[in-house]
Amino acid sequence: MDYSKETPAKVRELIREGKITGPTAGMCAGYAQANLAVMPKELAYDFLLFTQRNPKSCPVLEVSDVGSRELKYIAKGADIARDIPKYRIYEHGVMTGEYTDVSEFWRDDLVSFLIGCSFSFESELLETDIPVRHIEENCNVPMFITNIPCVPAGVFSGNMVVSMRPLPYDQVVKSVLVTGSMPKVHGAPVHIGDPSVIGIQDINKPDFGDSVTIHPGEVPVF
Repeated sequence: MDYSKETPAKVRELIREGKITGPTAGMCAGYAQANLAVMPKELAYDFLLFTQRNPKSCPVLEVSDVGSRELKYIAKGADIARDIPKYRIYEHGVMTGEYTDVSEFWRDDLVSFLIGCSFSFESELLETDIPVRHIEENCNVPMFITNIPCVPAGVFSGNMVVSMRPLPYDQVVKSVLVTGSMPKVHGAPVHIGDPSVIGIQDINKPDFGDSVTIHPGEVPVF
């Protein structure tokens, strides 16, 4: 199904109904998409500080009220516990399950962070005839853990994770201009070219997401 022209409210409705269960790349062209991080209030200040110190990795679009499953600004009427295609729950750093609805796990002390997602600028790339390979191949974007350290804050630390899109050499500059105008969804690339420079040993084995085809004459853009 092509959801590129669909409204965010309709896509959220389809997610709640279980009709959309995979990555949302290519959906709702022209609208911002977000990643979700939910944690107890006791950790929320540390995480907010982490996002402020690392705006490239974690550009915050909205922070919920404590215990609320609703958003006040970017997606009114959304239900944080049901409107994401898939949730992963972690306990003490270990993933304990994947779910399409986390209502049963909701607590009054939880705080939600909506972080700008790079899927948001893909419609702008497509409008300027820049290919987006994972949309062409109907899979998730490949993502890699790099050797680029984030600035620690409280209990939070780690290296930057990047997504990768292979682009023709002659369209790299245009892609930088397009994405650079959208800093709230990660903005311009952090690296172009040799993956090993940022600690990626095998471009065909992403840490998250799916591997995509890199054609001759294309360069990986992170």
